Amino acid sequence: MSFRHAMCNEAFEKHSFAYTCDALRTAGYTGIEIAPFTLGKNPRAVTPDQRHECRRIIADSGLTFVGLHWLMVGPKDLHVTAPDPAVRARGWSHIRDLVDLSADLGPGGLLVFGSPKQRCTTGGITREQATRNFVEGLVSVAQHAASRDVTILVEALPIDQCDVIQSLEEAVGIVHEIDSPAVRTMFDVHNAVFETVPHAELVDRYFDLIRHVHVNELNGSHCGAGNYDFKPVFEVLRRRGYTGWISLEAFDFTAGAENIANGSLRHLEKEIAQLS
Repeated sequence: MSFRHAMCNEAFEKHSFAYTCDALRTAGYTGIEIAPFTLGKNPRAVTPDQRHECRRIIADSGLTFVGLHWLMVGPKDLHVTAPDPAVRARGWSHIRDLVDLSADLGPGGLLVFGSPKQRCTTGGITREQATRNFVEGLVSVAQHAASRDVTILVEALPIDQCDVIQSLEEAVGIVHEIDSPAVRTMFDVHNAVFETVPHAELVDRYFDLIRHVHVNELNGSHCGAGNYDFKPVFEVLRRRGYTGWISLEAFDFTAGAENIANGSLRHLEKEIAQLS
């Protein structure tokens, strides 16, 4: 089997959306994952015409829309676990808006819910209470996501970034608790830096609930810029018949967008070619 490769678009933020799509397709990607802040500060401000145009550009470039990530960069002062119910309501209203944006950009989209600053403990509440608030919020938007064919992915975050959902095991526990087809989880190499179980074993253990994979180096650089061995994870994905996306999310853009896109995919292709 072959994997489907996508890339997150924020490395190309200084370029037009059309240029980004063409560059990704030229590099060999077939999917694009979008950070909504690159389309506008507020998803409600992205007009129907703009949504239609983005969808057209994606299709004309030969790409597939994968979903959204970096969900809560803007507007400012969003939070989904804060003790103030009004603040939480505003945060979850934003997520509902992103569900609609995703559905308008393409069918079957994913919402990768990381956003460490907007879901960590604040206002003196405990980690347990913040987690409860997060779960309650997800429950409140799950049916809307399902109705629009969007899946929200609970992303585990490293302990130095966020204190709410810090392991894939915790993320899976929340998915089980909510028990909605619109809420699943994903695996991110960089975010698994503090996991104590080998990454391939984690992916195998929780495979049935993993709907997406982010690839990067453990330090957040693009694939091939470090020494992470992707082969064990890819071997599990191939053996288990993974049909989702392998999506590049780099955090260091100093190498330049085109170099990141091309260098990463060539490195991943070489890793995949070495699978048994």
